[in-house]
Amino acid sequence: MRNFLASAVSAADRHQVGHVHWEFLTWCADADIPEVRQLAATVDRWWPEIEAFIGTGHSNAKSEGINRVIKLVAQAAFGFRDADNQRLRARCMTTRRAHGHLRTAQL
Repeated sequence: MRNFLASAVSAADRHQVGHVHWEFLTWCADADIPEVRQLAATVDRWWPEIEAFIGTGHSNAKSEGINRVIKLVAQAAFGFRDADNQRLRARCMTTRRAHGHLRTAQL
């Protein structure tokens, strides 16, 4: 079975992506594993979004990651009363560069 998300890298046309999607769903339907069938149902439910990603190469992963970090920082600071400190902590956690240094905050 081929990986249909790999077609995003190979620049396959819409017909090829649809065919690989159909192969994946057929393979999952033939499997006698409930988790694999659930995976197929989830992929089928999210197919318009997956197809949009394959077609455009754009996703909202970066903003989702930032939102997750902000929520984790908020959970860690639960019970503290200083809202300014909370905002500063969230800003510091979400503006780190890849090499580990923080950008200077523009307050």
